Amino acid sequence: MLMGQNLIFTNDVLAAIKRLANGGDHNMTVWIADVNTARLVNPAPPRLITIPDGDENKTLETVKHVWDEMERMGVTRRSLAINLGGGMVTDLGGWAAATFKRGMRFINVPTTLLGAVDAAVGGKTGFNYNGLKNEIGAFAPASDVIISTRFFGTLPLQEMKSGFAEVLKHAMLSDRDEFLRLLNHDFHTPINHDNLLERLRRSVQVKVDIVASDPNEQGNRKALNLGHTVGHAFESLAMKRGKPVPHGYAVAWGLVTEAVLSHLLLKFPSEDVHLLGSFVRDNYRDFPFTCDDYDELLDLMRHDKKSRNGEITCTLLTSVGDYHIDQTVTPDDLTAALDILRDHLGQ
Repeated sequence: MLMGQNLIFTNDVLAAIKRLANGGDHNMTVWIADVNTARLVNPAPPRLITIPDGDENKTLETVKHVWDEMERMGVTRRSLAINLGGGMVTDLGGWAAATFKRGMRFINVPTTLLGAVDAAVGGKTGFNYNGLKNEIGAFAPASDVIISTRFFGTLPLQEMKSGFAEVLKHAMLSDRDEFLRLLNHDFHTPINHDNLLERLRRSVQVKVDIVASDPNEQGNRKALNLGHTVGHAFESLAMKRGKPVPHGYAVAWGLVTEAVLSHLLLKFPSEDVHLLGSFVRDNYRDFPFTCDDYDELLDLMRHDKKSRNGEITCTLLTSVGDYHIDQTVTPDDLTAALDILRDHLGQ
């Protein structure tokens, strides 16, 4: 259990959904899914709300669409919402359910690796606003999260890589042996669903343990922002350009940048910086940016929700598993780290 969330790891997803949906006093069940996931639901449930795919559609307009459909269907506070999809769906669908009629029960069924290890667990909901990632939101946990690998066989390689960055982040926060194992991962090896489900269980447990100690991100939960201060800036810059990038790719570039910062400021081992940088260079396409973009990236970091009084703060490491939250970094520090990131990516 986490923040009232019941985490279910199973590859018999339909049975788990039926058990949960039939186990409460609900007057109706409504499903929320993106258009791509909705095509895979056969037969379609009688009350299905479809939303556009892609993080660029994680907007207030999409939230309003969900609310309008709920109103039309006669959804009440006694209704149940099931969010079926990636992190965009569980974030936005969770926010819509948590605010409609002042809140209704909802279940998350993440269909992507990224959603399973990150967005669906921990209670964060929300949407992007004014070009800023997750600018509007609240802590509102799903009552249940069903985590499965059965959906992953249909995912493009890009989606698997995106989610893997969050798995890698959890290992960097907890276990160097697991960190090194992950750096040997071959994305072209066929999925072993049972083995991957167990790896997901271990990765999610890292997040569960951290969130349980700080559910509202007042302290220790900020550890989970490793790679995200810089990563969200890359993501927001890409959205402003009209060329969005997968969240996990931005996090991967952010992990390398913040590992460099960790080396510069806290003596994080250079060996691990180079191992991580090589893995990201080989498996994640580079983000086309130059030193001319530095000022805009720094400004985006200052607008990050974790920044304080205009200062940029990051979670940094002295070693894998030894993290330090709220580390202030200067523009000069970041400029140096971004230079080194570009060298790692071969730019």
